[in-house]
Amino acid sequence: MASRTLLPAARAFIRKGASNPTAQRSFQTSRRMQQEAVPLPAKKPVGAFRGGLFGFLLGTTTAAGGMYYYVIDEYKVSNELLTEDIYALQAAVQRIEGYVRTLEEKVDASTKKK
Repeated sequence: MASRTLLPAARAFIRKGASNPTAQRSFQTSRRMQQEAVPLPAKKPVGAFRGGLFGFLLGTTTAAGGMYYYVIDEYKVSNELLTEDIYALQAAVQRIEGYVRTLEEKVDASTKKK
């Protein structure tokens, strides 16, 4: 409904703009756009050899660091397992030593009775 009421006004605006050449947009530039372009400072190219060498060294260092921490972690785990095994072996040896003592005492007691 609103489009019907605004339609005559829009048609009148379009006719007025088309008949009046000053109402059309003109091309303008600013002073800054009219100035001559200043060339940017030239960048020194990195080059394939230097870039490749830098990438290789960075990758090698990163891989070596990761491997170092992995090996240290594995060393700690294996060291803890070995320590637990040593304590278990020590406890087994002490139990066997206790059994041998009781057997020796029983053998000595039985030979003294005869």
